[in-house]
Amino acid sequence: MTLWQRLIESGKRLFDVNVEDEPLPADLACAPDPNDVSFTAAVVGLGAKMAKADGRVSDQEVMMFSRVFQTDPKDAAAVRRVFNLAQQTVSGYESYARKIGRKYAARPCLLEGVLDGLFMIATADGVVTNDELTYLETVSEAFGFSEATFRRIKAGHMGPDRNDPYHILGVAHDADFDDIRQTYRRLMADHHPDRVIQSGAPREFEAAAHDKAAAITSAFAKIKAERGLLTAS
Repeated sequence: MTLWQRLIESGKRLFDVNVEDEPLPADLACAPDPNDVSFTAAVVGLGAKMAKADGRVSDQEVMMFSRVFQTDPKDAAAVRRVFNLAQQTVSGYESYARKIGRKYAARPCLLEGVLDGLFMIATADGVVTNDELTYLETVSEAFGFSEATFRRIKAGHMGPDRNDPYHILGVAHDADFDDIRQTYRRLMADHHPDRVIQSGAPREFEAAAHDKAAAITSAFAKIKAERGLLTAS
């Protein structure tokens, strides 16, 4: 009997079961407890709600779920039934996210893997809606991830936002702050309006240079705020 068949046979009981909050042994690395069926049920519920976030569940999303979470192709019909069951019985995805977030708080790599899978479901049909992004951000917060971590994960699937401060400075989201500060100082030196004009650029470029310098300064300030380094320069 496959995992999906067991899930279907257990039916609503699985989707109502609570994930225990006790910490798990550290030697399980980034994997969930292989016997933690309630974790599987929670992930199914999250995947179903992710697929449903834009109002409908597409075949591409179900297929992506099967691929991401390594279901057997012959279980495709069973996966669809699990999705339908989850949509009918999961009262709120936030509770599922919080429960597995608490239980696996010491394994952020596992939680990030789940969030990566949800992003892949969201992007499976080629369009990520605002409702889907809100869903993903809410799950990320329930997992205990910071705004910067969510932005990094999102950028890995959708590319960086134009307003992403790390993108503006051209540094990695996990870059050391000293490296970020050096990059900021170099960019400010290169793009300071006075230097732009002194380099022989037309006066018309001065306004653009001011805007560029302002964007660089703002990006650096946002990174400092995110990292709790408001007094760093």
